[in-house]
Amino acid sequence: MIWYGLLVAAVAAERVAELVVARRNERWSTARGAIVTGQGHYPAMVALHTGLLVGCLAEVWLADRPFVPVLAWPLLAVLAGAQALRWWCIGTLGPRWNTRVIVVPALPLVTSGPYRLLRHPNYLAVVAEGVALPLVHTAWVTAAVFTVLNAALLTVRIRCENRALAAATAPTTPAPA
Repeated sequence: MIWYGLLVAAVAAERVAELVVARRNERWSTARGAIVTGQGHYPAMVALHTGLLVGCLAEVWLADRPFVPVLAWPLLAVLAGAQALRWWCIGTLGPRWNTRVIVVPALPLVTSGPYRLLRHPNYLAVVAEGVALPLVHTAWVTAAVFTVLNAALLTVRIRCENRALAAATAPTTPAPA
């Protein structure tokens, strides 16, 4: 259980690193006239992701979930892949990446890196992590609850992002003379 606690702590540290990057990127975007949308769902997203980390540890400890190597090792590989995909997304978007929906008007959509394959590849990483992290130590209730709640949240989040990106990248029509 100690090693699993360290794994969850490492994922939590990664989240803190993301927040540091996001704050820096928010300053960059704001300096360029960024538009921030979707503030209503952001607290739910923070709570859900915090709940994932707490749920993983609590379920393993309180329900005495076993470590099953045949399940754990492949899921550790999925978890590592999810982290790699997340940081590939962050690196590809550069200062435009954020945990919030922040769009700088008139910048073209990014279509390189993982964005040439998927419109929202970071959310694939989130889904994979939400399944893999709890199941590494058979915390199946946490995996199931997170997956259901995350699906509902991503429905809202992706709609919000798509609207913001469409509005920010829409061509502007000059006013009649």
